[in-house]
Amino acid sequence: MKGGERAAGGRSDFASASLPRHLLRGAVGFGAIAAGLGLLPVLGAVVLLLVPVGLLALRGCPMCWAIGLLQTVSRGRLRRDCADGRCSLAVRTEGR
Repeated sequence: MKGGERAAGGRSDFASASLPRHLLRGAVGFGAIAAGLGLLPVLGAVVLLLVPVGLLALRGCPMCWAIGLLQTVSRGRLRRDCADGRCSLAVRTEGR
């Protein structure tokens, strides 16, 4: 499943396929936003075109990227169990 698609239960999933890929997207996204805003006095308004590129790399917003980072790191390590209207997170045990 790619990021931004709906996961089970109708929630969005912002995780990437791997941690290095997610960190690379963050470096490109935050770098483009910083360059777009930081180089504005030097290069003029045309450099603002980097800001949408950065937002695209972050899949819309920095918070979405941060949530995706947490999902990418925890993917496969945490298990959610819901019973009787209560849900809890537990560390996934081997063989399950």
